[in-house]
Amino acid sequence: MRETDAIRRQLELLRPDEFHLTQAPGHAEQAAREAARAGAELIVSAGGDGTLNEVVNGIATEHCGTALGIVPLGTGNDFARTLGLPGDVETAVEIIRAGQTRDVDLVRVTSDRVRYFLNVSSGGFSGVVDEKLTPEMKQTWGPLAYLRSAAAAFSELRGYTTTVALDDTPGWETDLYNVVIANGRYVAGGVPIAPEAKIDDGLLDVVLIPERGPAELAIVAAQILLGRHLGSDAVIFRRAQKVAITSRPGMWFNVDGEMIGNEPAVFELLPKALHCVGFTP
Repeated sequence: MRETDAIRRQLELLRPDEFHLTQAPGHAEQAAREAARAGAELIVSAGGDGTLNEVVNGIATEHCGTALGIVPLGTGNDFARTLGLPGDVETAVEIIRAGQTRDVDLVRVTSDRVRYFLNVSSGGFSGVVDEKLTPEMKQTWGPLAYLRSAAAAFSELRGYTTTVALDDTPGWETDLYNVVIANGRYVAGGVPIAPEAKIDDGLLDVVLIPERGPAELAIVAAQILLGRHLGSDAVIFRRAQKVAITSRPGMWFNVDGEMIGNEPAVFELLPKALHCVGFTP
């Protein structure tokens, strides 16, 4: 509680009209939606990637001009890492107060429901990994939690017969372990899954991991940790504005930390759809 009080005192320098300490999943999204609907000019997400995703969805569903500020306080802070934002609250608050702005791309994914995200969505094996990534594991393992959950999920590794359609071209079918749709660059506390992604280029980075033998898969995993996998013959890399995924069995997709259903998924990039405050020049 003492740490929370100290963070709040620093956030009070932004002179907020309202301050919400989230109590349960969905609380941040509801608070952001209500503030955006009431005409808030700026909503600041002070938390991790999951909290940020909720705030983004609260703003995006209102189709309003509310701006977003980010104070990274989570375990991974992967989108903040893409932006080069500092990890300490005081500096992040000062950057927001400086008022440097930037319009960034937003991604809408339609599956069993509609969600929005800023960073990365992954399906297939990543979905199994994220299913096992509990809050307790994050608290205990910190940035290593993703690797710990991957080890726990490895016995469930399986392929998915997947149809991938980019933009308005006919889809092609292939057997995949993993599908990654990226706007930002990092996942799992700094793994550069899409090292060349840009958040304002109007394109999604699509990384597909085909079925491979254990030895080749281990090499790909090492390349991903170093951000050197895009040129590998064992990885399919594309860019598009729209990506449609259908698979057998259905893939569960993680969207910035939140699982969505295993129905066919369509990802659409919305160019510079979100106005952000708090960037270094």
